[in-house]
Amino acid sequence: MTAIPLAPGVAYHPGWLDRAGQEALLDELREAVRAAPLFTPTMPRTGRPFSVRMTNLGQLGWVSDKDRGYRYQPTHPQTGEPWPAMPAVLERLWSSVSTFPAPAEACLVNHYDPKAKMGLHQDRDEETFEAPVVSLSLGDTALFRIGGLNRNDPTRSVKLESGDVLVFGGEARLAFHGIDRVYPGTSTLLPQGGRINLTLRRVTPA
Repeated sequence: MTAIPLAPGVAYHPGWLDRAGQEALLDELREAVRAAPLFTPTMPRTGRPFSVRMTNLGQLGWVSDKDRGYRYQPTHPQTGEPWPAMPAVLERLWSSVSTFPAPAEACLVNHYDPKAKMGLHQDRDEETFEAPVVSLSLGDTALFRIGGLNRNDPTRSVKLESGDVLVFGGEARLAFHGIDRVYPGTSTLLPQGGRINLTLRRVTPA
């Protein structure tokens, strides 16, 4: 399927994963969550909890807490166990939409309940910014907003539906972005509603 350019460095791939593929991936995610349960990260310094719950897949996982802040680590912060392996479909996704010559090392799994949001932020905890960020949506539609390199730059929004992929790299790699809202009841994929976002990242240089 042809990507739709939204801005320099930003590409939208609607319907990249069909319903059968979404259901198969969801089964794999349920198995992964049994090994690496969802947890609620907290903000550095303040300890304020995020509105989303999360876990990770792959060699490294992104975590945050009051004392040590934002970081990547190879183990779950509560169980101390390594993160589950990344499903093959996510490896295929990375290789199909990214031209970076090395595989993704981390897949952040964010679970949004119907009222959850994610404020504008940059993904800048990686050691390299040469690889793009690749995002796959599952479940209810969400309003994604992306701007520029400064928080107050103009933004544009796109509704991401279940199975959609968004990629941002190049000059947009450090663009501010976030989720303004989730639209309840727009997908039947998740029995309890809500949204899962899978964000693939390369953490270390190739």
